[in-house]
Amino acid sequence: MQYQIHQTKDFRYIDEGAGETMLLLHGLFGALSNWEHVVTHFSDRYRVVIPMLPIYDMPLSEAGLEGLTQFVVDFLQTLKLGKLTLLGNSLGGHIALIFTLKHPTAVKRIILTGSSGLFENAMGGSYPKRGNYEFVKERVEYTFYDPKVATKELVDEVFEVTKSIPKCMRMVAIAKSAQRHNLAKELHRIKAPTLLIWGLNDTITPPNVAHEFDELIPNTELRFIDCCGHAPMMEHPVIFNQYVDNFLLRNP
Repeated sequence: MQYQIHQTKDFRYIDEGAGETMLLLHGLFGALSNWEHVVTHFSDRYRVVIPMLPIYDMPLSEAGLEGLTQFVVDFLQTLKLGKLTLLGNSLGGHIALIFTLKHPTAVKRIILTGSSGLFENAMGGSYPKRGNYEFVKERVEYTFYDPKVATKELVDEVFEVTKSIPKCMRMVAIAKSAQRHNLAKELHRIKAPTLLIWGLNDTITPPNVAHEFDELIPNTELRFIDCCGHAPMMEHPVIFNQYVDNFLLRNP
């Protein structure tokens, strides 16, 4: 993705387009590049902003959902962004939900795809083994219905992370924080219109998780994509963007 990376204070982020703000939050192994097709599609109508979450750099004592949510709060205050459409994948969806529960007036709409918050089978039931490339490749491929979506570039990126003990420690701490932080009893308080886009073949947050979100959040639309895993915006971007377009039109 050939977009300029901006830096303000300690925040690194993409900031494309103009208009209402659409804030995109990536997952535990996510990167700015995960959102390439979303940025391309929506930046002619929206200000699309993607902060690089400090998953591998934050103090270990703060490595968890509370620390990451506070990072988003500080980021939004620094950039002075207005009312948001929040779009989160996996861990990013979990952070979006916590942020909305804490700051409901700041959120106009929510879009969740493969979100944690109720259940997550992290990395297919195990964490990446440090220094084992084939294991990392297998686990990254597990994210997608079509393993070819897990390009060598993507696998190499995750592998580089797993070679660092401090980064692995933060990653495990954050993953465990997400698994502990179940939102089932709080989701009824979310009033913002919410779109759920789920891969029918998601093995990390399976389709029954989407149905549970649909039941617990009051104002939802649920859309499934067949032959699709945990990152629909990467695996089926055209369908994903169409679902988002329709949702935005119905909830101006």
